[in-house]
Amino acid sequence: MHSPKQPLSPSFSRESASTFGIGIDFGTSNSAAAVFDGEEVTLVRLTEHNAIMPSANYVDRDFVTSIGQTAIDDYIKGNQGRKVELSLEVLGEARTGTGSPDGPAGEGETSKIYGQAFNDASLPGRLFRGTKRLLGSSDSGRTLIFDRAFRLVALVTPILVGIRKALQQNLEDTTHACLGHPVNFEGIEQGRNNVALERLSESYRHAGITQQSFCPEPTAAAISYLYNHPENADQRVLTVDFGGGTLDFSILSRRGDSFKVEATHGIALGGDKIDQTIFRELVFPLLGKGERWRRVVDGSNVDTLFPFGEFEDLLINWPISYMLNQNKYTAPVMQRMVEPDEAATKFKRLYDLIKQNYSYQVFEAIKAFKAELSVHDSAVLDIPEIDIEVTLERWEFEVMISDLLFQLEQAITLILNKASLQASDIDLVLRTGGSSLIPAVKDILDNQFAGKVVEHDPFTSVAAGLAIADYFDYGDEILG
Repeated sequence: MHSPKQPLSPSFSRESASTFGIGIDFGTSNSAAAVFDGEEVTLVRLTEHNAIMPSANYVDRDFVTSIGQTAIDDYIKGNQGRKVELSLEVLGEARTGTGSPDGPAGEGETSKIYGQAFNDASLPGRLFRGTKRLLGSSDSGRTLIFDRAFRLVALVTPILVGIRKALQQNLEDTTHACLGHPVNFEGIEQGRNNVALERLSESYRHAGITQQSFCPEPTAAAISYLYNHPENADQRVLTVDFGGGTLDFSILSRRGDSFKVEATHGIALGGDKIDQTIFRELVFPLLGKGERWRRVVDGSNVDTLFPFGEFEDLLINWPISYMLNQNKYTAPVMQRMVEPDEAATKFKRLYDLIKQNYSYQVFEAIKAFKAELSVHDSAVLDIPEIDIEVTLERWEFEVMISDLLFQLEQAITLILNKASLQASDIDLVLRTGGSSLIPAVKDILDNQFAGKVVEHDPFTSVAAGLAIADYFDYGDEILG
């Protein structure tokens, strides 16, 4: 993102301040919103009982949309135990002959043209989770949902509409807001940030939020902290925002009553990748990965590794894991699980996971397990649906995610280099985002910035900062 043209002065006192500010943090995994009245930040309940809502959207066959946890519940209910039967899609017909002197080609002289085998006739609906990840990709054009083509913007908008409806419960004017975004959207394409922000802006406009300013998420987190801690004057602040989808950084310098953004940086590393790593390393071996498969093929005895690799991508992407419930996947599992050996139990677990579509429950158990490891030296991964109960020491978990922790260390070095600073030049480090609660992440920051690290509202700091930024009418040129 571009550097600010001028520092904000003063930071939190402007004659042009609004009556109230609205901040919306549309996240990869979860979303939050907040309102600031000039004195106090209030989180908005996006559901009946919770201020945090899963960033999920479900579209059923009648094109009725549900969002949040309701969307996930609808998905699970519709796919649990459902057999997937894919059929070839007919694209049209082509004539195989030119006809005869007596007339044109008849019925017997045409053949149907088929597309890929992806038409799932019994599919009750489509679940979309993590659509934020696709916003910067030019390949994310239109998605066919049953017989209608949906733009990516149309899949994001219902979530934002739901957030605005929650805001309207207490506010009359909900047409303005400061909107959060990662420093860098996921992808490798040049210009992906501009593409993503244009799509995000359009989605918010469709939701009725037409007066928009945008702010990088780590900058918003820093704003919420600095507002509540006026004593932290004349300091340079590094914010580390380790969320579900991205790892973002910003460096702000505060001098007296003004601050400016010195540098921002972000990479596509978040809690979702950590969850997938746990699934691969801890759960896959308990589902049959690495086991051999002996069978008779064309009269010959064949002994190979079970082709577990064909299952992996669908297993760790739970919104589409129901696709495993096809004969081409279930048949080899059924053959393998009846063999009289100890590994048969593993394949029985895999079969149950596939038939009952338990991938979501596995990931929920992994998240609880990861949270437990953040407060204890060991934890039990308990997945009763597939009879898994395994204990892991925290140090084993840290070895498991060592490559991801190394990426964090590299990113810290890069943001400091980007601002031409040393670790000693940083006065305060704000640690926020759900993944920042992992002890190994805390240790890395504490080792580099001893005595300077503060935990800052891991799940709500961004929404609060966005509301404050909207209240004081900080423009995009100030926010960076």
